[in-house]
Amino acid sequence: MTIPPFSRRHFLQRALAISAGAAVLPARPQGLTGPAYEVSPWAGPVSAFALVDTTGKTWLPADLRGRAVLLNFWASWCEPCRAEMPTLQQVADFYGPEKLLVLAINFKEPPARALQFAKTTGVTLPVLLDLDGKAARGWGVKVFPTTLMMDTAGRPRLRVKGEVDWTGPAAAKLIDGLLKP
Repeated sequence: MTIPPFSRRHFLQRALAISAGAAVLPARPQGLTGPAYEVSPWAGPVSAFALVDTTGKTWLPADLRGRAVLLNFWASWCEPCRAEMPTLQQVADFYGPEKLLVLAINFKEPPARALQFAKTTGVTLPVLLDLDGKAARGWGVKVFPTTLMMDTAGRPRLRVKGEVDWTGPAAAKLIDGLLKP
């Protein structure tokens, strides 16, 4: 068994889990759980929303149909969100928006802060603004980052809580599962 490289975040997460009495287990071979994330079925409905992005475009659920979608809830104050964002950009660039739409939904921050984050990190994903947190609440998001995954028919499939390397093989399996009819 190889020991993963030391990470302050992973150390703190494991320490918190141990103090809470939870067992700290290595990742499952299926790639459904990693050291910093958990995948579970997302059976809830796609909540109605009308979120405006940083360019002024309003996004509606109907805009998401016909391609797989990752709805990533994040905030600039969230260290795992900041670490994950470059891999979300890379996976979006790899698949292209016609096949996989990645929407970065900023949680309750001023638009200028979300814009500044995108600008300084080179993120070109659509950044939607959840100014009052209503969209996050509607989808039951309580952990950041959380990514909600929908298939090409617009059906909810998976909820991913925590930081994921979206360029890794486990994430590729999750995304490929969305792309199949």
